[in-house]
Amino acid sequence: MTLSAVFWDFGGVFTTSPFEAFRRFEAENGLPRDFLRGINATDPDTNAWARFERSELTLEEFDRAFEAESAAAGYPVPGSKVIELLAGDVRPEMVAALRRIREAYRVACITNNVRAGEGRGMQRSAEMATEIEAIMDLFEMVIESSKIGVRKPDPRIYEHACEAMAVAPQEVVYLDDLGVNLKPARALGMTTIKVVEPAEALAALEDVLGIELTDLTPAG
Repeated sequence: MTLSAVFWDFGGVFTTSPFEAFRRFEAENGLPRDFLRGINATDPDTNAWARFERSELTLEEFDRAFEAESAAAGYPVPGSKVIELLAGDVRPEMVAALRRIREAYRVACITNNVRAGEGRGMQRSAEMATEIEAIMDLFEMVIESSKIGVRKPDPRIYEHACEAMAVAPQEVVYLDDLGVNLKPARALGMTTIKVVEPAEALAALEDVLGIELTDLTPAG
């Protein structure tokens, strides 16, 4: 089946990964490396983070619930501290690729997000939120976990996106920075690309779509 659409994750794709901020916080506060990721990976469908991304908890409830979970693991961290770490820096080459691709393919975003921070990108300031909103406006559609009550890697969120965009999974290329989120998309029939380094991801996407993209990566 011919490819007709490109679906994208947002954080860790168009912005630097929040995991980088997590690790800085851990180092600065004497926490074990990847401690915060470990809390979010424990009981991944029912923990505080999962429930918050489905809007089953308020910010205040998440703050307390995450602190309780992290305290049980040995280092109490208020959930509000984690929220402050979510916003990343924009990757301009990825934005440029989106602008080029949307001229030939339909584009949508599937993002796990929460009702916290400024705007859909959960930014630290209104100024940063405005920059992120301008990027999100480039998509034909943005599917948000906090609005539909389903989060990745639940296959239903990918199915919802395909139905909303009126495309079959086999017509879609999907990019995400987390393998756990790519697996169900691939099982549905999507072509998947893991984003670690933008240059590598764009080279892979270029091969799949046949559109020049590697010229968008910074020199050096």
